[in-house]
Amino acid sequence: MNHPRRLQILQAIVEDYVHFQEPVGSKALVERHSLGVSPATVRNDMAVLEEEGLITAPHTSSGRIPTDKGYRTFVDQIAAVKPLSGPERRAIQSLLDEAADLDDVMERTVRLLAQLTHQVAVVQYPQASGVTVRHVEVVDLGEGRVLVVLIPTNGRVAQRVAVLRGPLDEAGLMELRARVLAAVVGRSLTDVPDALTVMVAGMAPPSRPAAAAVAETVAALAAGGTEHRMVMAGTANLARATGDFHLSIGPVLEALEEQVVMLRLLSEMEQDARGVAVRIGAENSAGPLSEAAVVATGYGPESQSKVGVVGPMRMDYPSTMAAVRAVARYLSRILGG
Repeated sequence: MNHPRRLQILQAIVEDYVHFQEPVGSKALVERHSLGVSPATVRNDMAVLEEEGLITAPHTSSGRIPTDKGYRTFVDQIAAVKPLSGPERRAIQSLLDEAADLDDVMERTVRLLAQLTHQVAVVQYPQASGVTVRHVEVVDLGEGRVLVVLIPTNGRVAQRVAVLRGPLDEAGLMELRARVLAAVVGRSLTDVPDALTVMVAGMAPPSRPAAAAVAETVAALAAGGTEHRMVMAGTANLARATGDFHLSIGPVLEALEEQVVMLRLLSEMEQDARGVAVRIGAENSAGPLSEAAVVATGYGPESQSKVGVVGPMRMDYPSTMAAVRAVARYLSRILGG
């Protein structure tokens, strides 16, 4: 839009509608904002904005609300994402620094982001691309059982008990541990099974049954680290916004619960120069998220995994964009991305 005053009026309508949750009229705009023009001029500009499809009148109300296109124009005019306040940044750092492991980091991230934005927060687990094995530990539990611990570079520690299918003394266990480390440390999680198959084939026949049991367990733990899944929090925030959805929040909740739709959408979103990506209404296709807005950004190595929020189109975009970007940056720092 190349008309500064009309853009100012559009921005005022979006801000007031987000804040007051009711259609905005010309008189209210003049009273609340320093527009420097009369209500009649504002009404004329609002008529033009309506003709351009940026605002619309719900029912017979004299007030106007933004359309998908109006929200998009508003978001595109946000020149830069504002930084969070000092207390907000310290709260993020303190909460995430106290996490015990990757699962705890993910849970804390979505709870924090839901609290900051009052929306549904989602975070995709770090993708396996580029994730390698940092360490493997094999601990003797006695009675033919060992505890296998896999530590990948994305920080998600996984462990499982393996039952040995053959005798293995202490020296044999130490040798097997050394062979496993030599075979998989530094390798991509997806390459672990093949590397272990070669390792087992190269061992003496008496040691192979026990080695195979450990190898299968390590491979299973590695496969668990490559799965695509996400964690979410704040669905109660969506329930409180039922009036913003013409149909029902049911389809949105189902898309979040099933994860497939959400994961696909997150993978398609590309952040802009401001460091975030925003999808509004129909931009999410005609699917279950066609009445919702999604704000997300990448984190970790090459920003391959995503963190963001889902909510109604009537959203405080500047604050939400700032919170999503800030949380993603702390998440990258904690995970070494």
